[in-house]
Amino acid sequence: MVVLVVVLLGMWEVKTSSAAPSAAECKEERRLAINACKPVVYGKDPSPACCERARVTHLECVCPVITPKLAALIDVNKAVRLIEGCGRKVPRHYKCGSITTP
Repeated sequence: MVVLVVVLLGMWEVKTSSAAPSAAECKEERRLAINACKPVVYGKDPSPACCERARVTHLECVCPVITPKLAALIDVNKAVRLIEGCGRKVPRHYKCGSITTP
């Protein structure tokens, strides 16, 4: 569950594309990200594959699944540091689901 949150937080930067991803595409993006980033749960640094998922997954696939229950499981500041370490910008004071960045 925690890996899901870390991955989901990594998806904040708004992507510009011609069409929004379908529900099936979003589900697949989340599945790929969770699988790539599982070691983060055990205290490991994000792998190159995990960082790639954090950089390419669409915002609109992530924010709807961040519920208050899920948001309560994470340290937002730590997640932001991990995401930025992967090369993705995390906007300040951005609301994504039940989380607002510092």
